[in-house]
Amino acid sequence: MGGLRRINVRTFSKLLLLVAVMFGFGYAMVPFYRAFCDLVGINQLGDRATEITARNTQVDKSRTITVEFDANAQGPLRFKPAKSSLTVHPGEIATIEYEVANQQQHEVRAQAIPSYAPTQAASYFKKIECFCFTQQTLKAGEAKEFPVVFVVDTKLPKDVNTITLSYTFFDLGKNDASQRADVSTSAPAGGVNAGATGGGKGGNG
Repeated sequence: MGGLRRINVRTFSKLLLLVAVMFGFGYAMVPFYRAFCDLVGINQLGDRATEITARNTQVDKSRTITVEFDANAQGPLRFKPAKSSLTVHPGEIATIEYEVANQQQHEVRAQAIPSYAPTQAASYFKKIECFCFTQQTLKAGEAKEFPVVFVVDTKLPKDVNTITLSYTFFDLGKNDASQRADVSTSAPAGGVNAGATGGGKGGNG
């Protein structure tokens, strides 16, 4: 019995470590992404100067660009664009709405990360306002609509006529208050040994 208990404890400890690593990865992804964007000069945070520059840019009505919108979500979040595409002129300020809903029974934090196709279009796609600039908090069952205000730079290469903007919404987990409440109500009465024994039974089953 002593040997089995030690095995159960080791297994439980490994599972805890795995959960901690996965949870930490969710937190680490966002700062890594921001550092990468700072390095390559994409996904600049919208500010007043960017908006003023965009509004003072002459619209190139001789060209039309089709901007396609895609949405992906990690975890039980419902996430989609209000429209699948828009046709814009370079230099023209446009807006697209994205809809996101928290389908969980607790409050969560989430972070949206954009990507572009073709990749060269990233530096010509200027976002003035975007929910991806900050983490978002959604209450249990809450649905929100977020605008993305953008302009396609008039310097976009002539051979690019279509840009795909794709967002992935990453569920960063519950807020700290929700986590503490869950831990206090769900912690096993028998401490580590009780959790370890339960883990051992689950593994054998």
